[in-house]
This record gives sequence, C-alpha cells and structure tokens, in this order.
Amino acid sequence: MGLESIYINGQTPLDEEEKEDLKIKTISTRGELDEFEQANIEKAIEWTLKINPSYDKILSVAFIKEVHKRMFSEVWGWAGTFRKTNKNIGIDKYQIEIEITALMADCKFWIENKIFAEDEIAIRFKHRLVKIHPFPNGNGRHSRLCADILISKGLKGKVFTWGSQNITEKGVTRSKYLNAIYEADKENIIPLLDFART
Repeated sequence: MGLESIYINGQTPLDEEEKEDLKIKTISTRGELDEFEQANIEKAIEWTLKINPSYDKILSVAFIKEVHKRMFSEVWGWAGTFRKTNKNIGIDKYQIEIEITALMADCKFWIENKIFAEDEIAIRFKHRLVKIHPFPNGNGRHSRLCADILISKGLKGKVFTWGSQNITEKGVTRSKYLNAIYEADKENIIPLLDFART
C-alpha cells in the first residue's frame, strides 16, 4: 500500500500489521483512503442521527468501540478494536481500557454534579479520549464525533462546528485545532472549547 509517507502533522502512522488490515486492496494513495474513510464516516454520522442514547450509554467502553467500528469498519479490519501496539502519542496499550473506564466515570461525575458547563464536559471528554488514543488510527475524528454525540444526545445541546472546515487536511484550521489540543494538554481547555464552537 502506497500510504507510507503521506501523513500530515498530528496524524498517527500505522504499523505494517495494521496496514495489512485494509479491506479495500485497490487503495494505493492517501487521497483514495481518505475518500473511502469519509464515505464510511458519513454513514456513521447518519446512524448517530437515528439513535437517542442516554449519556450513561454513551459513556461506556462498548459504545466508544461501536462508534469507531461504525466509522471505519468498511475500510479497516481493526475498526472498533483497541490498538495492540504503542504509538508516538497516547498511553501504553495495556492501560487503554483502564483509562477509558476512568474517563467514563469522571465524565458521569461531572454531569451528575454539574462540575463544568455542558460544552466543557463534552470537550474535556473529547480531549481525554484523544489523549488516550485508544485505536490504531482515526482517534481525532472519533473523539470529535463522540463529543458531538455526547453534547447533542446525552446533554441535549448543539453539535460542535469544529472550526467549520475540514480539519483533517493541512492548513490554518488544522493548525488552530492542533494548537488548541496542545494547550489542553497543558490544562488550558479554553482554546479547544472556543475552537469547537467557531
């Protein structure tokens, strides 16, 4: 597969074994891969419009895996499965389920005790989820969709706009997004919160 060197800043490279799980063997460029993944993601978004889960259901390991599987299962064999390798970012592979479970418990506590405003709860949830980096790839897109599901279905708010442009491509919007993520890594959630609503 000719995808080896076509990663942009902030993307997680796949291991050779993970690349072998590509279901569509005719894909040979990053552009083709992006097209197939986007088509799959659009089907996942359609699915989210038809469901109405409580925040309790959304904040479960099973639901987090289900969202990823629906986003990428037509393209990748490992869709919806926690990664089995360590990456350049994210926690150790053996800690993923433990950390996801802790995140879910924290998020339920924030909601039930009104620790943060609802937008901030969803953005803190998204940030911790992407920082854990539970899947081989697609973690940024997955965490954004999970935040949208949490805010719109679980908390009855409006979905986020995420800069109103495609942030998976190089450019000013992606740079702003990554800078906001880096600020959130330093405990400053405000830029990411602002970005999500621009």
